[in-house]
Amino acid sequence: CFFALKALNAQQAGAAAILIADDCNEPLITLNTPEETLATGYVQDIAIPSALITKSLGDRIKEALSNWEHVDINLHWREPLLRPDELVEYEFWTNGDNECGPTCDSQLEFINNFKGAAQILEQKGYTRFTPHYMTWYCPASFILAEQCKTQCINHGRYCAPDLKHYPNRGYDGKDIVIQNLRQACLFKVAKESGKPWLWWDYVTDFAIRCKWIDKYTKECADKVIRSLGIDVTKIDDCIGDTEADAQNPILEAEQKAQIGEGNREDVTMLPTLMINNRQYRGKLEKGAVLKAICAGFQDATEQAICLSEVLTDIETNRCSENNGGCWEDNIANITACRDTIRGRVCECPVVNGVKYYGDGYTNCESKHVYLTRKKPSLQTRDSGYTYCESKYISLVRKKLSLQRCNPSEIVVWAIILGLGVAGAAGYAYYKYKILVRSLLRYLLPHRLKVLECEVIFIC
Repeated sequence: CFFALKALNAQQAGAAAILIADDCNEPLITLNTPEETLATGYVQDIAIPSALITKSLGDRIKEALSNWEHVDINLHWREPLLRPDELVEYEFWTNGDNECGPTCDSQLEFINNFKGAAQILEQKGYTRFTPHYMTWYCPASFILAEQCKTQCINHGRYCAPDLKHYPNRGYDGKDIVIQNLRQACLFKVAKESGKPWLWWDYVTDFAIRCKWIDKYTKECADKVIRSLGIDVTKIDDCIGDTEADAQNPILEAEQKAQIGEGNREDVTMLPTLMINNRQYRGKLEKGAVLKAICAGFQDATEQAICLSEVLTDIETNRCSENNGGCWEDNIANITACRDTIRGRVCECPVVNGVKYYGDGYTNCESKHVYLTRKKPSLQTRDSGYTYCESKYISLVRKKLSLQRCNPSEIVVWAIILGLGVAGAAGYAYYKYKILVRSLLRYLLPHRLKVLECEVIFIC
């Protein structure tokens, strides 16, 4: 029965969680979801956590339990991905056939919804995205068979299944392989030009502009490519001769990438998303994938993009409520609360180059003194701030801070200030004399008495 039904049976038997051990030694794989018609009625009723574990781990647990040993199992959901640095690398194993049924419909819907976020992440240098395509090969003894001719290129080396239950599609598996190759080549050319994000534009535009019988014609694809400003001849050179009895370097690389190495698992189904070399095991929807990608950033490096206004879907906003339960100084407007994709953390901050120390929850202290906003005077604070004399005071921008000043600097600034005041007074007296002379020149021709001039002058 489906794993979902196993989980429901365990829940009804009183289990708080269920671990399903594999029956053979192999890397864990992603399982297809049960068909809706068979799963309807019980999937939504499952409320306990479940996980698939390796056979070796399952055997160890069973052996310990059979020996009446105490076994502790911790289910930790927050650390599923490697976080090596500030750059997240992810792969999307997809298919150029957008009309294969519900799976292809959901895949195209995800690409349409995720396109904007993916391009922003790539353009800002936060992620490195690579699309991949899965192909099969035709056994040598069947290369001349009609089935291989309609599903394969390069003499059976690269094939895609021909879905005969869609008789009016107007294209075969061979056309799908060529379209996959065209998309891979477009990504290669766009990446070389410094614009790898154009892949998302091509896939979405192609699905809209090339319909049904025109779906996989070169003419329709070339129109979309030209509209994106990409050189079609470079795409053609990359595709090469699909009828030649030779290997295609692009598709050869795709087949090698499909095989896992080290901790990286084999890719066995479409669509598959790999994040930091780990297989993503969640819903293929924008919000869930964004959370998974942001969980792949190294700690304290995800702030720039994951908590921005652009990707508000995944912002936690924990610091907006009661300061997240962290330490804060209302007078200086300093807080230890910091939002991350994994929730809020309470860490003493660094403010204007000054590091605060403490647990982040009840206490954060700095050995530097500062001025309060309400009172322009120095105070010794109970939280450990040291005493400081007035010669350490200076104002920087709009915030009050302390810096040590040299007494000679104060004398220099006082001389400069005095010269400035004297210059301003001299300039005012000079303008004053000019005004008097102008008035006299204007009034005397009108034969006004000197006394009247003096009165006007006084006023």
